[in-house]
Amino acid sequence: MGSTNSKSATPKLANSKKSALLSLLADEDPSVHKVIREEIISYGPTVSTWLRDYALDENPLLRRRTQEIITHFDRLEADTKFHAFCLNHGETFDLEEACWLLSKTVYPRMNPTAYSAILDDHAHNLMQKIDFGAEPEGIIASINHYLFKSIGYQGNEEEYYSAENSYLNRVIDLRSGNPISLCIIYLLACQRLGLPVTGIGLPGHFLCRFQNSRQELYIDAFNLGRVLTKTDCMKYLKQSGYEFHETFLMPSSPRRILLRICSNLHQIYLHDGQKKDAARLQGYIVSLSK
Repeated sequence: MGSTNSKSATPKLANSKKSALLSLLADEDPSVHKVIREEIISYGPTVSTWLRDYALDENPLLRRRTQEIITHFDRLEADTKFHAFCLNHGETFDLEEACWLLSKTVYPRMNPTAYSAILDDHAHNLMQKIDFGAEPEGIIASINHYLFKSIGYQGNEEEYYSAENSYLNRVIDLRSGNPISLCIIYLLACQRLGLPVTGIGLPGHFLCRFQNSRQELYIDAFNLGRVLTKTDCMKYLKQSGYEFHETFLMPSSPRRILLRICSNLHQIYLHDGQKKDAARLQGYIVSLSK
């Protein structure tokens, strides 16, 4: 995301200086705005403290531009926290927490507690609908009906390569996502219910697996929870040009899942020409690969 320069350690700005900067920040000349925005940012994240007083100003231009600067520093802070999380954890960690931390790097004001509560609600409602003594097919059918028919989660086929598909808060907002994000919704709901569901990272696709002592079934959350057997997975790999290896069907660790999400986002940003975001994701990938 970038960094601030040494001015972040400068003394407190005088009120007269703040007033002058704010006046020019609202200038309609884009070149003036650019210079003043850079100067304000150069003073470091402490400027957010006094800028917040103007984030609801009656002047819509000043309101929008102060909010942009505040968001810039909020994202920097979120970026630092997510980087630290990636560096300080091994293969196993709280995948849900990691997803919220990643989301905040783009949506810094999103409320993880509120989104976790939505997943809690999903699990609570599922608890009322599932016959936990049923065979796996019956349990999966109940989960699928609730998540994909009652709630309306679906694979985003029209905008498959949209970055929003990889940020879990937006997947919950829009009820659509890519294979891995929809599998995470499925996985997190099942974890709350104590069900034996794990994530399976096939080449080119991502599935969930329900496995107990008697049976294993694979769930394609991107395709409305379509149930697959191991043989189906082997056929998919062959049709996709991959030689089958048992390792393809091994559960993915939280770290591997997070790395895959970041790798997907990196490719999306590169394709879209968003160089700064691509560089940001490359940093996460490096941290997760250590």
